[in-house]
Amino acid sequence: MKVYKIKFAETNKIKRVFKLLLEVRLYSGLEKYVQGAKYGKPMKVEMPDGTTGRQLLDKLGIPQEQVFSILVNGTHRDRDEVMEDGDRVALFPPVGGG
Repeated sequence: MKVYKIKFAETNKIKRVFKLLLEVRLYSGLEKYVQGAKYGKPMKVEMPDGTTGRQLLDKLGIPQEQVFSILVNGTHRDRDEVMEDGDRVALFPPVGGG
């Protein structure tokens, strides 16, 4: 986890801000929402500490309704669960078939 020190001009106080580094993979067309993303290829995404799947989707610009499943370290997760530094995240859209 990265720690940044930010000095606020109005109070002249320093605050520590924690950042997470996530490894994100997009599948089945979701890569079209993220410039430079390639199907199934890992990309590093830095997010603030306490980030949820919902916040990750917002940062990536992927509409919430376009993601059916979020896997974190190979386990299905609710989009409101908090992620941890180093998590491997895979995003999948709804898929139909018969």
